[in-house]
Amino acid sequence: MNGNTVIDYRNPAVIRKLGIDALTKELGPVGMAYFIRQYDRGEGNYTKERETLLAGDTMEDVMREVNKRQNA
Repeated sequence: MNGNTVIDYRNPAVIRKLGIDALTKELGPVGMAYFIRQYDRGEGNYTKERETLLAGDTMEDVMREVNKRQNA
């Protein structure tokens, strides 16, 4: 794409193609494939799990734990 092309960032198909093209250009086809294989959609319901995991925790609690782990 040249510098004058307008990209529709709201179109997932366009973003996916541009991303694959960029990865292929920088990593080659094999490197691109290895990179893509690192990601998967996972499983479960993150929102429900997060609510269970963080039940009763405040933002201050979370930040305190983050700071504690960063300083450990």
